[in-house]
Amino acid sequence: MQHSLIQSAGIVWTCLFASFVVWLYVAAPQSVGDVATRASVTAGTYEVDRARFDAARDLFLREQYAAARDEWARADPARRDARTQFYVAYAFYRQGWGRVYNDDVIFRQGLEAATLAIQLSPEGALAVDDPELKIHSAAELKTEFENGLEQTAEDLNPFKVFRERK
Repeated sequence: MQHSLIQSAGIVWTCLFASFVVWLYVAAPQSVGDVATRASVTAGTYEVDRARFDAARDLFLREQYAAARDEWARADPARRDARTQFYVAYAFYRQGWGRVYNDDVIFRQGLEAATLAIQLSPEGALAVDDPELKIHSAAELKTEFENGLEQTAEDLNPFKVFRERK
């Protein structure tokens, strides 16, 4: 009786350990902290670090866009929060926007972040109520990126210098 109980417990532990090894292989974490983050995503308890998010927003408002994106990456390491990804995309927009021309490399990165924000938001309808921003939805931001990446005759318009950054 006790012998079969020990065998059963051994089989259960072996299966649990094997599933943990498979999960590690699939998740491919880069650090111990990454293991904890991915485990919380898997368990459905993942949350954004609010203090880091607010610090990143302060950097964003001071027009330190690259530093803000780095801080948002620390606040949302799994890139699972639609609102955070919207702000990351907006930082790309602000950094890549120019009076004469837009930085296409930065705009492409921003387009990827905006697309991710739309995918993460419920029903693809993310709206951010922030009075400091002129664009309030991820779809509108994505449209700005797509229009900025398009090459049209409007790009040669000299009055483009007077346009306003959103």
